[in-house]
Amino acid sequence: MSKSIIHTNNAPAAVGPYSQAVALTGGQTVFLSGQIGFIPATGELVTSSFEEQVKQAFANMQAVIEAAGGDLNSIIKLTLYLTDLNNFATVNDIMASVIPEPFPARSTVGVASLPKGASFEVEAIIAV
Repeated sequence: MSKSIIHTNNAPAAVGPYSQAVALTGGQTVFLSGQIGFIPATGELVTSSFEEQVKQAFANMQAVIEAAGGDLNSIIKLTLYLTDLNNFATVNDIMASVIPEPFPARSTVGVASLPKGASFEVEAIIAV
């Protein structure tokens, strides 16, 4: 097995030893790293509101998906991470406005903290 690394400047650069996404060479499966609400141009976390942070994280995820040759219909599985599960309904509403139906499989995990003080993170597996 070999792999191809996916990178785009339209999403924040990795802040650690990982790639934005990795595709199996010759295959159709791409594994995206988690995206938080960083503004790609500045590297700063959106802090104006939880909703805006979630929207930015989904926009970052979309940029990586597009760099991998896919689109939002390519998503097979999402994993959502929230530092406060009381925000679950808000995330559902935003996700429903961003991700087209039929919706992908999804898991949601409550976590104590996320990198850089983020309140939300999304990761995806796509097929292209």
